[in-house]
Order: sequence, then structure tokens, then C-alpha cells
Amino acid sequence: MNESLFKKVESKTNINKNTILNLASKLQNGNMKDKNTLLEVIDELSNLTGREVSSTKKEKIVNAIINDKVPNNIEDKF
Repeated sequence: MNESLFKKVESKTNINKNTILNLASKLQNGNMKDKNTLLEVIDELSNLTGREVSSTKKEKIVNAIINDKVPNNIEDKF
């Protein structure tokens, strides 16, 4: 990932590059298909951003990840 993507994410979310890399490491070292790991990361991101994520939304996010329904190019989202 390039530096400009990190800057865009940080400007929109107030989450710095190191935090993003730490979360990525957590996911990389964990199981991306494990519901509990994914819920932990969602909760952590929710706390970091100050945005509450409903149980329904969490379930949709987890199902999208487990079922490989996540876009390949996240840069387009920022």
C-alpha cells in the first residue's frame, strides 16, 4: 500500500498508519475466516473511530469477508 492511501484513510478516520498496520498484522496472524477474530477487529475499529456498529451490520461485514465478497481494490473506497 502506498503512503497516499494511508494519508487518505487517516484524514477520514483519524486512525494513523501504525494502528492500521497493527490491525492488519492481527488479521494476518489470525484467521480471516474466524468470526471471533473478525468481530474483535470490527469492535476495535469501532472504538478507534468512535462509530458504533450495530449487530446486524457486524454480521453483514463478517459474512462478506468469510464469503469473499470484499472488493479487491479498497483504494476506490477512499
